[in-house]
Parts: sequence; structure tokens; C-alpha cells
Amino acid sequence: MSGKEFFVTRYQELGWKFEDVKQRQAIRINSINAEEEAVTKRLRSLGIELEKIPFLESGYWISKSKFSVGATSEYLLGWYSIQEAAAQIPAALFTEPRDRVVLDACAAPGGKTVQLADSMQNTGVIIALDIEKRRLAAVCNHLERCHVKNTIVYHMDARHAPRLNVKFDCILLDMPCSGNYATDEQWFNRRTIRDVERNAELQRQILAESVRTLKDDGEIVYATCSLEPEENEFNIDWAIENLNLIVEGVSCYGEKSRTKVLGKHLNSMVEDCRRIWPTETQGFFVCKLKKKV
Repeated sequence: MSGKEFFVTRYQELGWKFEDVKQRQAIRINSINAEEEAVTKRLRSLGIELEKIPFLESGYWISKSKFSVGATSEYLLGWYSIQEAAAQIPAALFTEPRDRVVLDACAAPGGKTVQLADSMQNTGVIIALDIEKRRLAAVCNHLERCHVKNTIVYHMDARHAPRLNVKFDCILLDMPCSGNYATDEQWFNRRTIRDVERNAELQRQILAESVRTLKDDGEIVYATCSLEPEENEFNIDWAIENLNLIVEGVSCYGEKSRTKVLGKHLNSMVEDCRRIWPTETQGFFVCKLKKKV
């Protein structure tokens, strides 16, 4: 099963009417390297029009610029990162990451890793993993540009995280997923429900292995840029039933997830997850998980 009509019908059943969208470019100020006011003032002096993103702490829309915002001295100095708005949400959901031991299980290309280091003020330690060796260069370049000092990068499948023999306070699972049409014009032509199911199975494997490395009082933030319930609500319902996890409510942009999805009745805790439909951002799904005491 595939095609635009198939997926759009599913979105309608999830309570959202399909619409074509155009993402707005966004940046995030790196507070470990520069003061927010100084960065915005400098960029505006260069002719870059900025608009504060209301649901982010340090995020700004690029309303207008005559040149690439990735070609400024300020960017090269690590004063800010180019980071999609919805993608800035997951790393911001940890309760207090400073001085903690953090796992970024699927780290490439490194934007969220830098954001974690920023929120930690370069304290504690981040272990960043990615399965694709060629993508690790982007991670390392991003970390170096932004003067991140607390991160160790490993070429490793996230499903092998227990081999590190480390217990983590915080685990970010920005899962490999099916993506969504807002970031790929050919998405509807390329994806089938079988692709979605295959990705959902991989996500469950990563989640199950990650839980083995989580401290008893630790937190997992689970996120995808997929709109498909198999990779989102269904996986969290499965985690509640099989991994002894609970969903902790979060206060962030997005709407509550439904607990009746495509005819399936899910655990009531799934409602505390957040689903972000494509508008000025790409689509996203995010939630926070903890071990059941």
C-alpha cells in the first residue's frame, strides 16, 4: 500500500487535513559561544531579517537574507546553528541535563548533539553514536565548529549501546524513520507502508536496547520526523506494555496524541506524547519516557 491518496487518507483519520507546506529556515543560538542579543544584533546588521520562534527558547526564523546564513563568520565561529524549528524541540525536553551522562543514540548530522552540549554548558559527558561512518565526519565538524568539549563520538549501531557498559541519565533517541513529505517532494512516490513497518521494527529494537542502558531515574526522549502512527503512537504503546516504561507529560509545541488511532485503542498515557503536523516546520513526533517505579 502506497501513494499519496493512501497516506493522506490516514492523516485525515488522525485528525489532520493534508496541505502543501513550505518550511521556513531556522537557526538556534549557541549560548556556550555567544550572547543571544549580540548574535541577533550582529545578524540584523548584516541585513538578515530574524523573527523569534515563539515555541523555542533560542530559535529564530530567517525571514529574509540575501546570502546563505551558513556563509557568515558568525556561523563559522559557532555562534549559531542552522537547525529546523521542530527539530530543536526534542533535545530541549530533558529536565536538567547539566553535569549528566547523556547518550545521543542516532547523532548524525550532529545538530541535536550540539544543542545538548549547549544546554549542558559543556559539562558532564555526551556519548554520540551513529551507524553510518560517512556521516560521522559531519558530526565531528559540527562539534568542532561549535566548540563542543564534552562529547565522545563512536561509530556504532544504537542497538549495540549496551556494549558501552555505561548507564545514562538522559538518552536522546532521534530515531531513523520514514521522514515526511514536507522535507521530500517525492516522498509519496518513494514510501510504502512496508517501509514504515520496517522502520518501526528497527525503532523498537533501538528503544529496547537503550532502556537497558538507562539509569533507574533516567529519562528517554523519543522523537521521529515521521507522521506515521506505526513509528510513533504504536511504538510508544508497545514500549509501555513491553519495556516497563511510562510517558511523562511535556510542555512543548504540538498537539496531544490520540489514543484511538486507525481503529486501535492505545494506552491512555500515549495522550501525553506530542504530534507536530507540517506547517512552517516539518512534521515531528516527540515524547518523554521514564522507567516505571
